[in-house]
Amino acid sequence: MAVSIGVLGASGRMGRMLVREVLDDPQCTLAGGTVREGSSYMDKNLVDIAGLPSNTVLPAGAITTVSSEKLFSSCDVAVDFTRPEVSVHHAYVAAAMGKPIVIGTTGFSAEQLGMLNDAGNHIPLVVAPNMSLGVNLLLALVERAAQRLDPAYDIEIIEMHHRHKIDAPSGTALALGEAAAKGRNVSLKAKAVHDRKGATGPRKKGDIGFASLRGGDVVGEHKVIFARDGERLELGHVATDRRIFAAGAVYAAKWLVSQQPGAYTMKDVLGF
Repeated sequence: MAVSIGVLGASGRMGRMLVREVLDDPQCTLAGGTVREGSSYMDKNLVDIAGLPSNTVLPAGAITTVSSEKLFSSCDVAVDFTRPEVSVHHAYVAAAMGKPIVIGTTGFSAEQLGMLNDAGNHIPLVVAPNMSLGVNLLLALVERAAQRLDPAYDIEIIEMHHRHKIDAPSGTALALGEAAAKGRNVSLKAKAVHDRKGATGPRKKGDIGFASLRGGDVVGEHKVIFARDGERLELGHVATDRRIFAAGAVYAAKWLVSQQPGAYTMKDVLGF
């Protein structure tokens, strides 16, 4: 039986991509999508919102609504790529209505992540800063490398995204930092270095550095560098099409509908 998926924030860059991905997946059906109240998209159907050919046929009952409650009532699972405060609200609505939710939003505060974990006590919930299969394999490799390499290797994380991205470092870069810190059995909060300017002095042993680049239409590039005297190991991932994130989110949604309540990651989804 097809999984009915609702898209929260259907008029956004990722929301439009998700609409297309759900429609293309024979194992899914599109329940509908939400748009912001007052948006120019309020009176449009999802074909127009997603920029699909005019002859595209939507499933019967696919709705465009400003009400997340209405969308949750008509879907098996919802997918959210909106903003941190909006995603947290959607997670609590999902919990109140007993519906699973996949969240790919980035830029959450520690408090907001705690709120999402709280929602996961009541419903199945996936939160992932990056839903690409390749990125999630990279996370596992970085953790293993940090665990096996001598602490003499300095760790630096470089990420680049399009000029419109509003948070830095990216959620994926932070996840890579967490993987490296876990491999070394240290706290990322204690070891992360985000700002270098002026006379910073020598690099401290054990630091995990971050650098963020913004420009053009770059979908996403991440590189983790392990450097010591005489050699350097680089592990990285380059995304050239944002649809990989939509595909991963839909894959996660299909997996999530049969799970027990809990806060899951893509590592759980993919069985790494």
